[in-house]
Amino acid sequence: MPAAYEQYLVPVVFRPFAADLTARARVLHPRRVLELAAGTGVLTAGLVAAAPSAEVTATDLNEAMVAFGSTRAPGAVWRQADAQRLPFPDGGFDLVVCQFGVMFFPDRVAAFTEVRRVLAPSGRFLFNTWGPLGTHAFEVALQAGLERAFPVDPPRFFPTVPHGYADPAVVAADLAAVEDQQELTLQGRAASTADLATGYLAGTPVRVAVEERGDGPAVRATVIEEMTARLGPGPVTAPMTAYVFRAAA
Repeated sequence: MPAAYEQYLVPVVFRPFAADLTARARVLHPRRVLELAAGTGVLTAGLVAAAPSAEVTATDLNEAMVAFGSTRAPGAVWRQADAQRLPFPDGGFDLVVCQFGVMFFPDRVAAFTEVRRVLAPSGRFLFNTWGPLGTHAFEVALQAGLERAFPVDPPRFFPTVPHGYADPAVVAADLAAVEDQQELTLQGRAASTADLATGYLAGTPVRVAVEERGDGPAVRATVIEEMTARLGPGPVTAPMTAYVFRAAA
C-alpha cells in the first residue's frame, strides 16, 4: 500500500498541499518540529529541506508507513506513535504539523489535547483537512466509479473519512484555539486516470474493501472507465479544495 500511495497519489494529490504547508511552517522559524500522520514523508521531506537547522520528528500509527517514510525522508527522526497518546514530554516542540491526518483520528479532541500538551507555550499547530467530497474532482470521479462497480453497498471510505471532517466550524470548535483558517484550492495533475485509479485502489484503505467484495480486475476496469468518462484519459488537471488551520498552544 505505501508504495502505490507514494507512486501514484503523492505527486498528484498530496505534494501540492505539502508545498503549501512547508511554506507556512518556514515563516514560523521552528526549532523542534513534530509531524503527525506523516505517511510516506512528502511533507516531512519538505520540512527537513525548508528548516535544515530544526529537529524534525515524524510519526505515524502505521508501521509500514514509518518504514517507508524513513527511507524517503532520512533527515527526520521517525517513530511509530498514536496521536491520541503521544510518547513525548510536555512542551517538547514549538511546531506540530499534520497533513490530511486529523480526519483519521478516532477521538480528535483527545488528539488535539495531546498536541497542546507537547507544544511549548508559544508553539503552533499547523494542519489541513479536505473539503467536502464534491470539491475534489478526482475523488468525485473515483467514488462514482466505485458506485458503478458496486451498485449495492459501495465502499464509502472517501465520503466518510477523508472528506468526513469538512466543516471548518466543527474543526474550530473541536480545536478551540484557532488563530487562522483558510480555504485553499490547488490543481492536481495526473499523467492518466488509469494511474489515479491504481493509486486509489491499491494505495488507500479502499483496497481492503474491494478485496473483500472480490473481482479486483473487473472493479479496476470499471473505475478507470468511469473516471476517464468524467476526467478524460489524461494528462488531466482537476481542482482539489482543503482547509488550512493554524492554532496556538
